[in-house]
Amino acid sequence: QVQLVESGGRLVQPGGSLRLSCAASGFPFSMYFMNWVRQAPGKGPEWVSGINSGGGTTRYASSVKARFTISRDNAKNTLFLQMNNLKPEDTALYYCARGGSASSGTLYSGDTYRGQGTQVTVSS
Repeated sequence: QVQLVESGGRLVQPGGSLRLSCAASGFPFSMYFMNWVRQAPGKGPEWVSGINSGGGTTRYASSVKARFTISRDNAKNTLFLQMNNLKPEDTALYYCARGGSASSGTLYSGDTYRGQGTQVTVSS
């Protein structure tokens, strides 16, 4: 079955950096779009970033553009999110979500397949 396990979240000061990881198993990772989504306390999910199956095409929400970088290592079935210049408003539970297959062309269509998430807290 599809398994997605995130790691790397912690408490960090404003302006700091973190690198999140998502280990995938149970499906052909290299054949799917992948995404990062976050949910802040009391708010709905917010799509953050997505990447195509080969890793050559990325997309970002305007709120994180130029600060976050998504990447993937298909040999290790792992998705990453490098987060720089973190702000208090980035505080949220971050989780990875599988997108559509490469042949579908669908970057993100909801959280049917998602991990449990890793908590990122930005505070001084």
